[in-house]
Amino acid sequence: MHKKLIIGVIGAGHTVSARLEEAYRVGELIAQRGAVMICGGLGGVMEAASRGCAEAGGEVIGVLPGDSSTTANPYVTIPIVTDFGHARNIIIAQTAHALIAIEGEYGTLSEIAIGMKLGKPVIDLGGWAKIPTTFQVETPEHAIQVAFDSITEGRF
Repeated sequence: MHKKLIIGVIGAGHTVSARLEEAYRVGELIAQRGAVMICGGLGGVMEAASRGCAEAGGEVIGVLPGDSSTTANPYVTIPIVTDFGHARNIIIAQTAHALIAIEGEYGTLSEIAIGMKLGKPVIDLGGWAKIPTTFQVETPEHAIQVAFDSITEGRF
């Protein structure tokens, strides 16, 4: 059985429109590559990327912090209800084959750190240049290329 690649999109729950456009494009590119997207399932970067992925025909796993699937953004196709709060970040980082970070705060930082601890490719598309994330990129297209190349080349 062929398993699909799972790409995590992590980032700000609230952000500026330029970052939302980048998140949308990342989600769209994930779907176009035939991968599944995983995220925290809420708003901001998560919702924009989910929308891009869903509108391009992709699947979106939303790992939710609370005890109800009703909190998921409308583009999540597979809600995972955890009631784990921020501990859900471990599930996201563990499940994803690569993580793409777009802005964010301490929750995103925890996902970056967990991903790096697990040896996953972590791609920074803005906001984390001051910490040693795995890759710094400037465009959604470059982020996706680095994520897929890192996975398929077995660098991680």
